[in-house]
Parts: sequence; structure tokens; C-alpha cells
Amino acid sequence: MEQTKKSSGEALYKAFIYLALILLAVTIIIPVAWVFMASVKQNSEFYGNPWALPAGVYLQNFADAWSKARMGEFMLNSVVVTALALVILLAVALPASYALSRFEFKGRKFLNALFMGGLFINVNYIVVPIFLMLVDGDKFLKGIFGNGFFLNNIFILAVVYAATALPFTIYLLSSYFATLPHDFEEAAYIDGAGYFATMVRIIFPMAQPSIVTVILFNFLSFWNEYIIAMTLLADPNGAKTLPVGLMQLTQAQQAATQYGQLYAGLVLVMLPTLILYICVQKKLTQGMTLGGLKG
Repeated sequence: MEQTKKSSGEALYKAFIYLALILLAVTIIIPVAWVFMASVKQNSEFYGNPWALPAGVYLQNFADAWSKARMGEFMLNSVVVTALALVILLAVALPASYALSRFEFKGRKFLNALFMGGLFINVNYIVVPIFLMLVDGDKFLKGIFGNGFFLNNIFILAVVYAATALPFTIYLLSSYFATLPHDFEEAAYIDGAGYFATMVRIIFPMAQPSIVTVILFNFLSFWNEYIIAMTLLADPNGAKTLPVGLMQLTQAQQAATQYGQLYAGLVLVMLPTLILYICVQKKLTQGMTLGGLKG
């Protein structure tokens, strides 16, 4: 009798979980599918039933969004910023994580505490201080050279992205590095390898799942980031990343009512991240399990 009640309770619990997951999936899938359908509609179709299927595939929306709305230029800027930020981040975070997790030295615990404290700082709350520091830097440079450098510069934006991502990245990588056995390093030292060669040739290949996870998470974060990019790229006619350009397109289309062009821009923003996540979701989960939950 008790076993029957237990089985029925488990079945009811599983049914509730499945129902909740289905509802969550529907709330995500329906808006995404609606955006994709709207992106291939002609403008006249939006004045009827918004849920109606498109009468045809109107790809001119993507061409207009790419050229007229400058989404192609904005996408190139996003690619450059994201790639630069990832290179800078990995160049700093990988050696730092290796040193903090594998060596004992004065100040190690203090540095670890600083980076762990950075995990609890919301980046959006420090955008204004960062902006004011860069404004002061530009004023100083303009007084000497006549031109600023720090604002409206996609390279500086990439540096800020990398700096703000350091706490999470170092936490994840150092947690994984700490779980690796020291035997491989000792064997490399006996064979005459130095610290740098051991780190690059032995430790980094072994930590590949965690490194891949760091790259994927930060790619998604940098690609979709809006507030910092909007603040540091304030020139209306200057360089913009894709999310900021999409917001400008949204504001412009409120008056022009070119809805198909607007939704085509939304698809251009979403598509790279959707494709990337679909392709690497297993490695993403594996890297989080191996790297972030050990140690």
C-alpha cells in the first residue's frame, strides 16, 4: 500500500515537472518563432492578424536591415569587439588562474578574495564610474594631443568587457586547475620543461573542457551586451555594436513602421547565438560540471 502511494506520488511529481518544463519551453519558443515568421513578412501583412502565417518569404527585409539600417556594419563591430575581448580575457585569465590555483605565494589568498568578491558586483552598477574615468582620460589626452581615445573606441570597449569578465573566468578556470593532479607537472619539470611550457603544453590541454565553457559563456555575454556598449559608444554617428544598433533601429521604425525590417534585425542578432548554443550545448554543460562544481 505504502509502495503504491509512493509510486503515485513520484508519478505526480514527474508529471508536474514535465508540465512546468513544457510551459517554460512554450513561453520561449513561441516568441522566437513569431520573430522569425515576422521577419519574412511584407509590411502590409502586419496590419491584419499578427499571428497569421506569412503569405510568402520576403527576404528583402534582411537586405534592407543589413544595408539601409547598417546592421551589417554593426555585426562586424560586434564580431571585432567580441573576438578582441575574448583574446584579451584569455591572455590574462589563463596564466592568472594557473598561478592562483597551482602555486603558493604571498598575497595569493588576498588576490583570490578580490576575484571572488568581484563575482558579487553587478557590472551595470559600475558603468557610470567607468564612463567618468574614461571621460577624464579623454579630457587629459585632448589637452595634450587634441584628440581623445577612450570613448567611442571599440578596442577600449573590448578591454572593459574583458576586465569585467575576469572574476567569473578566473573562478571557473582556477576551480578546474585545482583538481588536476600535480604528477604531470612534476614529470614535465624532470624532463626540463619550464613553468610556461608546462602550463601551455600540459595544463591547458587537460583543462580544455573548462576553457571551452569560458569561451562560450563570455561569447554569449559580450555578443548580447547592451548597457556598457551604449554608454561607451555614445557618438550617434560612430561605431555601434549589434544590440545598440538594433535599439536604434527599433526607435527609427516606431516612426517609419517598417516592421519587417525591424524583425529581420532581431533575427540577425539572435541567429548567431542560437546556432552556437545548439552546436555546443553538450560541451557547455560538461564544462560547467567539470570546472565550476569541483574543488
